[in-house]
Amino acid sequence: MTNPIDALLAEKGVLLADGATGTNLFAMGLEAGEAPELLNETAPDTITSLHQNFVDAGADIILTNSFGGTRHRLKLHHAQERVHALNKRAAEIARAVADKAGRKVIVAGSVGPTGELLVPLGAMTYDEAVDAFAEQIEGLKAGGAEVAWIETMSAPDEIRAAAEAAIRVGLPYTYTGSFDTAGRTMMGLLPKDIHGVADGLSQAPLGVGANCGVGASDILASLLDMTEAKPEATVIVKGNCGIPEFRGTEIHYSGTPELMADYVRLAVDAGAKIVGGCCGTSFAHLAAMRKALDAHTRSDRPTVEKIVERIGPMRNKQATVNTAETSEARRERRRSRA
Repeated sequence: MTNPIDALLAEKGVLLADGATGTNLFAMGLEAGEAPELLNETAPDTITSLHQNFVDAGADIILTNSFGGTRHRLKLHHAQERVHALNKRAAEIARAVADKAGRKVIVAGSVGPTGELLVPLGAMTYDEAVDAFAEQIEGLKAGGAEVAWIETMSAPDEIRAAAEAAIRVGLPYTYTGSFDTAGRTMMGLLPKDIHGVADGLSQAPLGVGANCGVGASDILASLLDMTEAKPEATVIVKGNCGIPEFRGTEIHYSGTPELMADYVRLAVDAGAKIVGGCCGTSFAHLAAMRKALDAHTRSDRPTVEKIVERIGPMRNKQATVNTAETSEARRERRRSRA
């Protein structure tokens, strides 16, 4: 398999991934309850504009509009028989934007959770999950995606199933978890354990990390744990734009372009190799992030206290406790094992 991420990292050092898909599409006319993936066919110009705006803002990696592209998610919109076509179209639209960028832009095929629980907690078997992800990734590959970008995952076995599907299809892959439940994923995975999820598979991931979750401070705390656990890894962090808050019936995110610029600086200092934004991250936010990344010289590794001082309080209080005690507690555990 080719490795476009390492090739571009060798050139640039740190890569900037794009921002939010869903929240930007809502601002561009997507209605609540609609499947964004259907816009690949019904409103391709809108999806082209989404990608173009992120490329213009400086993204090195753009994610296809295919997060809910498995048959299990598409069946909610009676589109489960169009998996290949919708994912292929998603990749084709992104590919066309990347190809005219005038510089290297990686097209990553977004692969989100199926929405189903695997045995023994649910009815889906591991093999059925692999098949479902492979069906989606086949479409993404056919449309020109270079990487399967497995994201916003909670269950280690579902991550592994998606990774195995990517290997079967012949695409390199990355994966990220959403550490939104007391510093863990909803299914209990800790940030420091993200690296081992694909152990034993015939192809290793090109990168692993975190996306979405709670807010920028929380995901940076998770990043510290991931880079401490395996400093040499290519770690991805794609955090939400501040904290979501309801204003009437609409969700707004508290992060300013200035805050997201500082988030980039802290992420680089904490060891991230790929930095981007998730929910709420607009084109203007990403442009500020690009400017910050280009001007930044890596500095000392931040502490949780420094992150909170610059970005704001963490909302995941248990994560604060876990991370604040990490260094001393780990030293103590190492001494006790010695």
